[in-house]
Amino acid sequence: MACLEVCKEGQFKEDQDACTLDGTVDMHGRPAIRAKSGRWVAGIIILLNQGLATLAFFGVGVNLVLYLTRVLQQDNATAANNVSKWTGTVYIFSLVGAFLSDSYWGRYKTCSIFQLIFVIGLVSLSLSSQLFLLNPKGCGSKANPCGSHSSWKIWLFYLSIYLIALGYGGYQPNIATFGADQYDEEHSKEGLAKVAFFSYFYLAMNLGSLFSNTILGFFEDEGVWAIGFWASAASAFAALVLFLGGTARYRHFKPNGNPLSRFCQVLVAAMKKCRAHMPQGEEDLYDESNKESSNSNRKILYTHGFKFLDRAAYISSRDLDYQKQGIRSPWRLCPISQVEEVKCILRLLPLWLCTIIYSVVFTQMASLFVEQGAAMKTTIPNFSIPPASMSSFDIISVAVFIFIYRRIIDPFVGRIKKSDAQGLTELQRMGVGLVIAVLAMLSAGIVECYRLKYADKECPHCDGSSSLSIFWQIPQYACIGASEVFMYVGQLEFFNAQTPDGLKSFGSALCMTSISLGNYFSTFLVSVVMKFSTEDHMPGWIPGNLNRGHLDRFYFLLAGLTLIDLIVYIACAKWYKNIKLEGRFEVDDDQGNLKV
Repeated sequence: MACLEVCKEGQFKEDQDACTLDGTVDMHGRPAIRAKSGRWVAGIIILLNQGLATLAFFGVGVNLVLYLTRVLQQDNATAANNVSKWTGTVYIFSLVGAFLSDSYWGRYKTCSIFQLIFVIGLVSLSLSSQLFLLNPKGCGSKANPCGSHSSWKIWLFYLSIYLIALGYGGYQPNIATFGADQYDEEHSKEGLAKVAFFSYFYLAMNLGSLFSNTILGFFEDEGVWAIGFWASAASAFAALVLFLGGTARYRHFKPNGNPLSRFCQVLVAAMKKCRAHMPQGEEDLYDESNKESSNSNRKILYTHGFKFLDRAAYISSRDLDYQKQGIRSPWRLCPISQVEEVKCILRLLPLWLCTIIYSVVFTQMASLFVEQGAAMKTTIPNFSIPPASMSSFDIISVAVFIFIYRRIIDPFVGRIKKSDAQGLTELQRMGVGLVIAVLAMLSAGIVECYRLKYADKECPHCDGSSSLSIFWQIPQYACIGASEVFMYVGQLEFFNAQTPDGLKSFGSALCMTSISLGNYFSTFLVSVVMKFSTEDHMPGWIPGNLNRGHLDRFYFLLAGLTLIDLIVYIACAKWYKNIKLEGRFEVDDDQGNLKV
């Protein structure tokens, strides 16, 4: 029975309001029943799954560079390079997972398979470390590095960590989108719950990484690598079991087929008709919605812009001849909804490119912020603070600002706007995130100026020779955390809302590739800065000994680049047009009225 059927009298059948309106189905492929599927029961399972999986991943990633130097005896430069390659590969694999999910497997199957690969990789890493690499027994600490290893043991290690990269990378963009699938955005209450889900999803990620950075990071820093890796494997296995346990409750979108072929079909069909005379409106454009489409996904409505692509849906005289013979070539004539898919992605790309500079700022937290902290006073009575542990203030800031935004800022802005819309839009929040990122870099630059001012001039080569306390870094970490709440949470919501139903995982993968490209661009930027700042035998802005450099200038450079990026972003945001989806009727729960 159809989920939505209006009777002649204009009223719904007695049981129609029990079904979702967004086209989701249950595990058997039937229309999803609202009361028996999705919502916060499924959402909480996915949030717990995400927290456990993030804990497992960062339990390996947070100290991987130390493992390479202490256990595999790599030098600092080689180890840092290998970690950068591994991290970048994780995000590249996110595109693989998104492609398989949107095209063939669907999000549930993709999440299950890649989580299994993730667990296998962690178990393999734990076994290889405990049985082969941590030799002699008890090695792996700063004071007791391990000996040399045979080539097959090294290859087993790399196989393990790249299985982890494949599993986590393929899983990550799909789990965020799959969680959002559990909320029907065509329903007023579930639509608001879906917005809240993204905030809690990002919070779950940060809480998982907090445990990894503190508890597991402490054990691994002390050389107890096997316990840390086995704890990560156990966490990933628990996440997989929990995810599979919620199978009966999940809602699903059916995969749409290969998106690359659909995109190419539109481009080729438009090129073939490049000389055709086009009508002004959409009346003569091909629409299969009521003819041959069996897709349950919502139809994308026609939008103006990228007019050249409309040619792919223009019905020429030759197309009419083919139709009389019952033939339609998808490489010559595409439905307008397929053309709109391509338009949606093309409109997203400028905004996506603007997020890469923000990711450059974000990556400094794991690199230059740590180096800056190591050159400050890190001791309090009877205790030394690891510089990397200052990232805990970023995670605390994320948790605090998620609460502040959802409970204070969002309702306040909603009252000012005096409309049905709640608070700031996703694009506005991403802009606010860029503004706060500028403040974060200015804060880091000012702290560096004072760190140099209080550096020990008589011992410029000493580590941590500045008397300025490392706790002066708290504002820059707090600003990064606040900017994440606006930028990354807003980015997740925006790409999920603005991509077609058949490309939701691809939208989440765009967020992850933004971080990856931010890492690569940061490396490129540092190389360029060092090349030009070391001329005439100068030490450069970021030398090995920061007391001889000017790290503050690099921070101010990033602040300037982010400010320029903000200006470009505002222009792109003003140009952007939201996706238009086919309206569906919804029943008002209180009065039973119909609304679109």
